[in-house]
Amino acid sequence: MVPPQLPPRAKIRVPLGRFALGGSLGVPEKAKGLVLMGLGSGGSPGARNTDLAATLERSGFATLLFDLLTDEEKARGPLASGFRFDVDRLAERWSRLTDWVGKNESTAPLPLGYFASSTGASGALVSAARHPRTVAGVVSRGGRPDLAGPALARVRAPTLLIVGEQDSSLRTLNEHAQTRLSAPSRLVVVPGTSEQLREAAAAEHISGLASSWFDYCFQKPPEETGVSPRP
Repeated sequence: MVPPQLPPRAKIRVPLGRFALGGSLGVPEKAKGLVLMGLGSGGSPGARNTDLAATLERSGFATLLFDLLTDEEKARGPLASGFRFDVDRLAERWSRLTDWVGKNESTAPLPLGYFASSTGASGALVSAARHPRTVAGVVSRGGRPDLAGPALARVRAPTLLIVGEQDSSLRTLNEHAQTRLSAPSRLVVVPGTSEQLREAAAAEHISGLASSWFDYCFQKPPEETGVSPRP
């Protein structure tokens, strides 16, 4: 079966003081929700993330794929590593994008979810804690939710944590973070995968998990969401 044709993605720039965050927005017809996809490492979107965004769009979700670091920050080379672990900075970026989509005509009516990876997951969870009535669900892929610290106890959005089977240290960090989450949550270990979850089978597995999770989370307002689903 030929996949449905997707509408072109729109390039966006969200003002951030003297600089701006760049991203691309795709809104399929009759979208059932919007997923913000933040790149926590300050890298280019890459095939893995753009493919995932396309898969989510084919499942009926609008997606906004964006970089959590500005071009100026990334240009600082090795110094940019400090920005990637600045949880407050990352959380503020998630919040700025959340405010932006809430005012954008094509996205404002849609329920909202976060898909994050790496250190971006910590910023996403802090932002979710700040927007309990706005963020309906969170998915972390190979992320560092532990870095969200005390904010974990204030998260109300159901949270799915995904880690690779071969990354025992990251699994431990995610397990610890899960015990501190007040929201419904689930930890999924993807069999036979490396710490970066770059295998083709992992990508298919993750897209299915994320689609099922957001389908569930978008059915109800965040404050009414109950027991977590089992995708």
